[in-house]
Amino acid sequence: MPLVSVTTSAPDPGAAVRETFLGQLSRAAAEGLGKPEAYVMTALQAGVAMTFAGDAAPACLVDLRNIGALAPERTAALTERLCALVTQWLAIPANRTYVGFTEVERHLWGWDGRTFAR
Repeated sequence: MPLVSVTTSAPDPGAAVRETFLGQLSRAAAEGLGKPEAYVMTALQAGVAMTFAGDAAPACLVDLRNIGALAPERTAALTERLCALVTQWLAIPANRTYVGFTEVERHLWGWDGRTFAR
């Protein structure tokens, strides 16, 4: 059930780049969390009004949600990989990207008409 949601003030990169970027985010999350990619969802919102350090230059927020523990070693490795993908595909430097992690309890995430607790 991992979700990787990217919000950025950078303009939409276009369909081809967007598809490749989201696919690479999906693989990175699956590999980094040890989960089947079949359960990973990715999303991109571009062109959002944002500032970072009081500056309106392109910035990015990556929000990764996951059922299960997110150990410090895992979040450190994922942060490095996700920032690299943002820099590669959206041209936003890692120092203008925040990555947030949320551990979600099974009963608080639904799919296919039920929660993952069932």
